[in-house]
Amino acid sequence: MAMSMMKWAATLGAVVLAGAPALHAAQLSGDARSSIPKDVQQVIVVDYRAMQNSPAAMQLKDHVLPPELKRLETALKTSGLKVDQDADTLAFAAFRTGASSNSARILGVAQGQFQTASIMAYFTKNKIKPVMVRNNQVFPMGSSGMSVSFLNQTTMVFGDKEAVKASLDARDGLAPNFLQNGDMMNEMNIVDSRAVWSLLDQKGTQTMMKSVMGSASQLADYNTVQAAFRSSRYTMEFSNGVKFDMTVVLSDSMTAATAATVMKGVMILKKTSGSPLEKSALDETHVDSTGGDLNVGYSSSDSQFASLLTSPLFQQVVK
Repeated sequence: MAMSMMKWAATLGAVVLAGAPALHAAQLSGDARSSIPKDVQQVIVVDYRAMQNSPAAMQLKDHVLPPELKRLETALKTSGLKVDQDADTLAFAAFRTGASSNSARILGVAQGQFQTASIMAYFTKNKIKPVMVRNNQVFPMGSSGMSVSFLNQTTMVFGDKEAVKASLDARDGLAPNFLQNGDMMNEMNIVDSRAVWSLLDQKGTQTMMKSVMGSASQLADYNTVQAAFRSSRYTMEFSNGVKFDMTVVLSDSMTAATAATVMKGVMILKKTSGSPLEKSALDETHVDSTGGDLNVGYSSSDSQFASLLTSPLFQQVVK
């Protein structure tokens, strides 16, 4: 689940603001942070208004959006509440539930200036009654099976009933929340000034890196570094072309250097079978290590990246 979320956000991020005249930081408010449960496997935050204003981003999103996120966005748009029109920032969080680390739910958090009076009038007109979770009203979102709760006029949470309940428990202090996740809070402070950013925990990072490495993940050198992955983060910038930066945090500098060597080997192998356009893209991808971090960077002009979107390599990445 986290890997499909990561692929969508990395792909969407590359064009989400293409052609937009201004960039905005996708920052989460205190209410939004406290509504996300602590045990997060991945959180993705995007400037939703800029995404809505970019036809290229919307077309791309329709192709690569994984089912679990498509259900949430569809519910947001078809609920009759028109809250998608007022959303400025949209976050998706995959968080663990219960004792099993394989059990995860997806929560949506939207920030904006929501017309709560009109929304409540809509509920009353359509005889939609809330389920009360303590003092919180939880409303069904049309026929989607999803639910929504407005924390205030600027923040709402949505998802399946259990995800929303877990969110309200976290926000009301009955369960640990994202603010108490020191590692991810520290990582977030590094990236949340960007328009598109994402954080992954250890398990999510290991899953993501195994997919990125492909067949190289079977090599002995890779096996020595897999357990050393601690977390990862990535950001997108669009002020001068397209720029993607990812940092993978490892346990020590030696393993980070080994991981960088393995990834460089993967790139060399891909170059041998890639088209001239793909080889050029790989030439613009830089891999190194600093301290205990593995760093991956890619940059290109808008037109170069637009051409890359139609390449077989890109299609393979977003599968």
